[in-house]
Amino acid sequence: MNITILKYIFFELLRSRFVISYAVFLAAISAGVAYFSNDELKTSLTLLNVVLFIVPLVSLIFGSIHFYDSEEFIEFLLTQPISRNTVFRAEFLALASSLSIAAVAGLIPALILNGISSTFIFLLFISASLSFIFTGLAFLSSSMNSEKVRGIGLSIIIWLLMSVLFDLIVVLLIVVFSNYPLERFIIIVTALNPIDLGRILILLKTDASAMMGFTGASFKDFFGSTAGMIASAFSLVMWALIPYLFAIRTFRRKNF
Repeated sequence: MNITILKYIFFELLRSRFVISYAVFLAAISAGVAYFSNDELKTSLTLLNVVLFIVPLVSLIFGSIHFYDSEEFIEFLLTQPISRNTVFRAEFLALASSLSIAAVAGLIPALILNGISSTFIFLLFISASLSFIFTGLAFLSSSMNSEKVRGIGLSIIIWLLMSVLFDLIVVLLIVVFSNYPLERFIIIVTALNPIDLGRILILLKTDASAMMGFTGASFKDFFGSTAGMIASAFSLVMWALIPYLFAIRTFRRKNF
């Protein structure tokens, strides 16, 4: 990979108003939550809900907008003796890394106020992981659609499906098929949503099984806490890898 291109895009993004505003916004929320809750566990669980809602949304929408706004720059790079793979990797890593840094930096005030804990370290890991996962999904949706409106619209649909509709569908399936053993099925379905995986990873760490809902409780009962966290972490890695591979494949075939 051309490190010069990666560094240029990365530092341009870090200096952008949006990324700075994103970090400041999360910092204000985390500082307020930590100050008023004054409890490490409550702070972590509250910030988990914030992270699971905001980080995927920002990564998807801003990732799609950045991809389309960078098309002229990408076209210029492709006129040089630089491969498409190199250009894509530089764009993806620069954006995902800058969003991850902004998300982690936004949670630092809570870390300062409440102190370091293993639960909060897991929360930082999940924030960075979701940034990479949903940036990859944003690049995939944008690479698949030449029109900006359609690409951003698909990103919004992905966010709505994973953040809002997924748990409703799972609960509906549990209610409809309540007479059947669904534990293994729920575990498989849960792996289809990185947001639920992030929630499970934190809740297994805090042992807050009563707050995990149907999918998380089934996951914990089947695997146990240690195995459940390992399986969740592995699934998050696969969620980061698979959209990236599909996106770079689509990008190689895209006409600019």
